[in-house]
Amino acid sequence: MFSFFLRLSRTKLLIIAGMMILIVALIDWRVELNVSFGFLYFFPMLIVGNCLPRWQLALLGALCTFLAECFAPFPWDPAAGVPRDIFMLAAYFGTGLFAYESARNRRLAERHVREVEQEAALRRDAEQQLQALIESSPAAILTVDAPGKIVMANQAAHVLLGFEPGTLPGESIQDFLPPLARVPPADESTPSFRTAMQCSGRRRDGEVFLADVWFSTYNTSAGPRLAAMLVDSSEDLRDEEESSLHHLMVASRLTVGAVSHEVRNICGAISVVYENLSRHSELAQNEDFRALGDLVEGLGKIAAFELRQSAGSEEPASVDLAAVLDDLRIVILPSLRESGVLVRWHVPNTLPRVWADRHNLLQVLLNLAKNSQRAMQDQDVKEFIVSAGVEGGRVVVRIRDTGHGISKPERLFQPFQEGAEATGLGLYLSRALVRTFSGDLRYEPGPPGCCFALDLVPCVENGLA
Repeated sequence: MFSFFLRLSRTKLLIIAGMMILIVALIDWRVELNVSFGFLYFFPMLIVGNCLPRWQLALLGALCTFLAECFAPFPWDPAAGVPRDIFMLAAYFGTGLFAYESARNRRLAERHVREVEQEAALRRDAEQQLQALIESSPAAILTVDAPGKIVMANQAAHVLLGFEPGTLPGESIQDFLPPLARVPPADESTPSFRTAMQCSGRRRDGEVFLADVWFSTYNTSAGPRLAAMLVDSSEDLRDEEESSLHHLMVASRLTVGAVSHEVRNICGAISVVYENLSRHSELAQNEDFRALGDLVEGLGKIAAFELRQSAGSEEPASVDLAAVLDDLRIVILPSLRESGVLVRWHVPNTLPRVWADRHNLLQVLLNLAKNSQRAMQDQDVKEFIVSAGVEGGRVVVRIRDTGHGISKPERLFQPFQEGAEATGLGLYLSRALVRTFSGDLRYEPGPPGCCFALDLVPCVENGLA
């Protein structure tokens, strides 16, 4: 019954309570018995306790006390009336407070229940969304407990490790990804791990693959856990190795071309000397001398190696030059900053696409950047400047530094230079690579430092160069 009154509005409760007080007062007034009906005022006090504040309950309790005393069948005297009135006021007010606190606690409980139900619904929605995200992820996701047993794995993890759906939990991670089994569990003495690694993995059938793994450790009420996300990067490794082999072959052919070029020059000089000596009749009739001439001629034929034909590079294609420069910036920026070099990047937001081999173009730019970094090691002012733009129908990329400069510009782009690092083929091969896609690499003299300009052929797309 009490819950029934809680569902009524405040106006209805006040009307009901007022009518009950009026009825009790009339009964107490009209009934001629030596009995007080003041105890009936407890009922309206219980009702109004649901909707009135404490001070109004106190005033209503005082009103009920006054009415009960007015219609009491026995006379009032101070000795007995005052204590009786105090007890009645306390009883009425206490009854109202009881109803007030009961209704308040009930409302708080209902609100708490609603909040709990709402949080539970939100939690279920979040869990469903997270579960859908995990299950639909193309990357393999799994969790591992402290003993190294797989607790949860998504569909991609089952496919990657060669298991039927739902059969991977309970398996030991040691059998498939041993490095993860050696990660110490998170506890009070061991810090949590949040890192990435690359390691070898093994499928259920024994096939080995290369895995890129991102993992973290954390604690739960059930004990330490490890969460890992992994992808199969075997195909990337194969592509990288095949590409490296291809470019190694290209560089080797270019090196051979450089050697052939030098040998051809030497053979030319020897041929001139041989022709001069052959004018002497005594030497011309000498069989050993004639054999020497045949050897020189044969060596000259071997050295007749066309560098452009031996480059073996792939056919040029349309390349996004801005993207290549962004890759260059990503690669070189950390090392330049560590060396204290100030990097200035003057590249417009939009650049025409160019004809080039993307990998070779990036390698050329990296070689120029590394040369600049080495040239600025002992300089007080270290600035590395990259600029790009369209000039005279060509796309020009300039690499400028504030290094020690070039002492003998006329010897640039010559292989096997004295004093050069390694074989001295860096600039020679760079220019040879650029020329394979109709570009050019040239040195621009200017202010202190060094500047190389890379001329590239723009692509014509949709009528725009």
